[in-house]
Amino acid sequence: MQERQHARGMRHIDLTDVQLASSETARRINRDIVLELIRANQPISRADLSRQSGLQRSTVSQIVEQLIREKWVCEGAVASSPRGRRPTLLGLNEDLMVIAVDVHPKQATIAAVDLNGRLLSRSLAPLSSDPAASTRLITDCIARMQRTLEGKSIEGIGVSLPGRIDPATQRLIFAPNLRWPDFDLKGTIEKKTGLPVNMENAATACLLAELTFGHIDGIRDVVLITVSEGIGTGVFANGQVISGHHGLAGEFGHVPLDPSGPPCACGRKGCWEIFGSCRAALRYYKELQPKGRAVEFQELLNMAEDGDQYAAQALAKQALYIGLGLRPIIVGLSPSMILIAGDITSAWHRFGPIIEEQVAELMLVGLPPKILPTHDGDLARLRGAAALVFQRRSVREQLQTPHQGSPRASHPASDE
Repeated sequence: MQERQHARGMRHIDLTDVQLASSETARRINRDIVLELIRANQPISRADLSRQSGLQRSTVSQIVEQLIREKWVCEGAVASSPRGRRPTLLGLNEDLMVIAVDVHPKQATIAAVDLNGRLLSRSLAPLSSDPAASTRLITDCIARMQRTLEGKSIEGIGVSLPGRIDPATQRLIFAPNLRWPDFDLKGTIEKKTGLPVNMENAATACLLAELTFGHIDGIRDVVLITVSEGIGTGVFANGQVISGHHGLAGEFGHVPLDPSGPPCACGRKGCWEIFGSCRAALRYYKELQPKGRAVEFQELLNMAEDGDQYAAQALAKQALYIGLGLRPIIVGLSPSMILIAGDITSAWHRFGPIIEEQVAELMLVGLPPKILPTHDGDLARLRGAAALVFQRRSVREQLQTPHQGSPRASHPASDE
């Protein structure tokens, strides 16, 4: 009875951005289901795909042939069978590659990533406040990596950045920690390498990696926090990645915790990242040990494990502020899960209990969200950069598959 009443109700439809359902819509959905089943169960036969998806074998065969043509899937070994024809097993095409670039204020990491999210090679490039000179170092590293990938199909370049990218222009519009002036990073890399480039905020890229590689299936409200030189946030609400106006949604790192606090790179005072970032932990340690030598964050983690009480206190204070900064996220978005990415995940036994305690105290009602580390450290940002390309490629192919005459026009924000 309830279902029947719901079906007869009225639901708002935004007529400025609507696409009518068609047989093509069903084909796209079935294609995505088959591809995801292959990803999760590879190697797998066509017959098993039919059984698990509920689709007819002829439909599965048509979809598989399409995926093979698109180079998403390839045929592998022939399985044994007690009777009849032996099935050929299917898996993701490991020769389909992406070059992933993860940009930090002082250096960029460049890696080759396959369709399964595996990192095959990795290099570092030093960066400066000069975006043109820094980009030359990045593209030189990409060129060297391309030469090592002969025989592979390089689909494109994904770039994970400590800032916000306008979805319409693909320009970096807000990156206070990077301190770069306005610069056409995407266009410069594309011109130098001849490969298409997709860019995104590091936290949103990490979130896309979790979605692409199937780590949060069945969860529709997730916030992913990256903790490094600053704090970034990617938001997945009601089953949708939220970008907001000019791609600025989720910039919680610059929500003030204390308006009279230390100055932030964004020009304001007391932002969350001033208290909860890895730079903050280094500042806390310096305050405790004013005559001590300068250390990097990874060193601070190691020192705490070696019994340095000042290092341990600095990390505990950082964890406390990470937890406190989650309040506007929990109250405003009510996620069922919060994922944490970054170097702090390697010392989760120090950070996790403090963050969870703060979150429990901040709840208005009900149970707190699950707080989980990604356990990939900064590798999550590289997989996120790769996911940008794989997701954009999938969108382009679905929008341009010529089943009904001319290619369907794409929405500007979805293909760029």
